[in-house]
Amino acid sequence: MNSNFSSFISGLVFGLGLVISQMTNPVKVLAFLDVAGSWDPTLAFVMADALLTLGLLQRLIRKRPEQIQDTDLQACVNPKAGVDAKLISGSAIFGIGWGLSGFCPGPALIGLTSGLAGSYVFAGAMFIGFFLFNRLHRDR
Repeated sequence: MNSNFSSFISGLVFGLGLVISQMTNPVKVLAFLDVAGSWDPTLAFVMADALLTLGLLQRLIRKRPEQIQDTDLQACVNPKAGVDAKLISGSAIFGIGWGLSGFCPGPALIGLTSGLAGSYVFAGAMFIGFFLFNRLHRDR
């Protein structure tokens, strides 16, 4: 199967899952993060389903005698990669942004199609972050 087509189908399924589960709605996501108030556990179920699907597919893929594409799966998932300051600080920044806005990259991009003003602000800040990262790490 063509790599671009596989990527398109994967993105489409991911996007549909976000829309159907209402994870593109920042109010719903912020309700999940509000554990002291009116907590909504819906996002926990979405995450659990995603992890279950990932686990099942990884088992199937690892049992195959040949690679699926030219991609080395071990390069994508390296359990021996160390936890360092960059990983911790990047995760913290991501979490703070998610908690403040109710958006993470996937839902924010989908939100652009619905005209949510917060999606435009988030996506703009995200692309500025991409640009700054590339500028800072260009020579490394």
